[in-house]
Amino acid sequence: MAYTLQTGEKAPDFELPATDGNTYKLSDFKDKYLVVFFTCNHCPYVIGSDEVTRKTAEAFADKGVKFVGISSNSAESHPADSFDNMKKRMEQYSFPWLYLYDESQEIARAYGALRTPHFYVINEDRNLVYTGRSTDSPRDASGITVNDLDRVLEELTSGREPSISQTNPLGCSIKWKGKDSHWMPEEAVDLG
Repeated sequence: MAYTLQTGEKAPDFELPATDGNTYKLSDFKDKYLVVFFTCNHCPYVIGSDEVTRKTAEAFADKGVKFVGISSNSAESHPADSFDNMKKRMEQYSFPWLYLYDESQEIARAYGALRTPHFYVINEDRNLVYTGRSTDSPRDASGITVNDLDRVLEELTSGREPSISQTNPLGCSIKWKGKDSHWMPEEAVDLG
């Protein structure tokens, strides 16, 4: 099994509830590009980068790019990541993306999500064109020297091929349920 969806492969479909009270499938989105990213409420790398992600989502909203956040973390081990707390976080911060809940963790497995945050840029054919980090310093925005997500989206929305297709996501490990609670590919290192 590949741990991460490979560039050029079709994005796995999903049908997940969102904090706005609706349920969404991949096919519901007609935007030219989708940024599907695995995120959560508690991770310091998510908290440290949410405002950078907000700026990127807002900057590309009128260029055919839609952001969709998915939380797959186990609320059993991390109650802060429960669906109710996801709703509260969206009410508090009004992020410019949909926030979906993958309670079964099947979608995180299908995409091969390793971290929070972990970004997947999907083109209009719904094939993966980029996966990995947004920036080189997600925990502390003041330390950012490279914003890979901005660069890829700028290239794509300007009609160019992305100059990179994969980087290592930086952040906390996905918090798996039960017997898989410590599962992680050998090459990954847990950062929190």
